[in-house]
Amino acid sequence: MTAHVIADDAEALAVASALADEFRAGAGARDAERRLPRAELDRLSASGLLAVTVPADHGGADVTAQTLAEIFRLLGGADGSIAQIPQSHFVYVNVIRRQGTDEQRTFFFAELLAGRRFGNAQSEAGTRHVQDIRTRLEARPDGSYVLNGTKHYSTGALFADWIPVLARTGDDKLQVAYVPADAPGLTVIDDWDGLGQRTTASGTVRLDSVPVPADRVLPHHLTFEGPQLHGAVAQLLHAAIDAGIAAGALAEAAEFVRTKSRPWFESEAETAAGDPLLIQRFGELALQVRASEALLREGARAVDAARARLTDDTAAEASVAVAAAKVQAARAAVEVSSALFEVAGTRSALASLNLHRHWRDARTHTLHDPTRWKIQHIGRYVLNGTRPPRHGLL
Repeated sequence: MTAHVIADDAEALAVASALADEFRAGAGARDAERRLPRAELDRLSASGLLAVTVPADHGGADVTAQTLAEIFRLLGGADGSIAQIPQSHFVYVNVIRRQGTDEQRTFFFAELLAGRRFGNAQSEAGTRHVQDIRTRLEARPDGSYVLNGTKHYSTGALFADWIPVLARTGDDKLQVAYVPADAPGLTVIDDWDGLGQRTTASGTVRLDSVPVPADRVLPHHLTFEGPQLHGAVAQLLHAAIDAGIAAGALAEAAEFVRTKSRPWFESEAETAAGDPLLIQRFGELALQVRASEALLREGARAVDAARARLTDDTAAEASVAVAAAKVQAARAAVEVSSALFEVAGTRSALASLNLHRHWRDARTHTLHDPTRWKIQHIGRYVLNGTRPPRHGLL
């Protein structure tokens, strides 16, 4: 595989905008038919966007968090499934940046620049909670490992070249094993049947005595032993997807009202777009979208500032700023995608138009982690100065 190498932030944004325009055109049909976006992901790989966080000294653009968030917002506005697929990719690039050895960084950054994709195998079903990881990474006498376990919600794994797997070693410490998708004993099952984000193929990964060389394992537990931005960056990308879905739903609602809706007879307006009550509602929805975009930019700036001078305090500021962005973006995505039908009228509910994909994507994606706990941590920080916990979800 060969891929273009993006030079800087400006080029990354231009490429993302162009790809978003391409992906938007077929988003409704892909969702309706559950047609997996393999060709679109190949375009994403070839474009170089998946390597934009590779450090400059390894040949990458090393874009800012502001740029990365905007890339995801643009993609989210075009297709909520395609935007979700590379989220874990960038999270596990960050693990390599922070915990990889020089040799691991050199190897994997070259893979990324060549267009290789990371999936994920982290969540498990039937455990006590999301951080109760029971997949085991067992040491062999020769220093290598064997992986055993079952993962669910493995977004991106079906399309991946490498699948990062969260697992625990015998000392119960959390590790990430980077496993090639064709490794013996690894099976990816396309059994995702979610309400929304239907083409993410977020199915099951089974690991049956999968061999893992020692140099493909990174000590993820060390990520959380000092000030870190792992959770803030991961959540920033989730917030960007939600903000994109909200903006995409608003744009489609406005286009529908301008071109297909009839005015309500009591408005005495010549067109639906001239109805003063609809104008009022669109103004309210636009405020939700603009607020989500503003808080997204604020969160990204806080991450960039913390990255430049990482301390407990700057990391806490970044986590809180991103949490605020995520709460607002989640609310905007669900409200605006639902209000689309309110403003567009009966015809917009036709299944053939598939306008409900925006709400289904928003409703599904915003279930990733509860915003009520983000609000709790924001409140603790504001009222008592309590820094957010370092568990990777803030």
